[in-house]
Amino acid sequence: MQKEELLSRTKNYAIVNAKLVLSIPINIVNRNYADQLNRSSSSVGANYRAACRAKSKADFINKLKIVEEELDETLFFMELLEEINPELKEKIKPIYAEGNELLSIIVAALRTLRIN
Repeated sequence: MQKEELLSRTKNYAIVNAKLVLSIPINIVNRNYADQLNRSSSSVGANYRAACRAKSKADFINKLKIVEEELDETLFFMELLEEINPELKEKIKPIYAEGNELLSIIVAALRTLRIN
């Protein structure tokens, strides 16, 4: 996958998650989980951009590890929101799938980098 495509996908991922957050009914639990979802999903793109500016291979790997962690955290908060708000399941499903695919791409890249 090209760097530009992944930059675009991670940015779009933050945007679709932000739109999801805006659609979530407000209550004390949803507010907290939605805030965490918004922060972690936007951090995916921000940290991938930072990885693209890494100063060394080790720096690149470390920044990609942060992307991996943020993607996993994003998926976790989507799972919590879906459990608490089952009516959001169909809205969350494609966003979750994209996050899982991005996570697979990052994990594969990390494996390749560690081998070489």
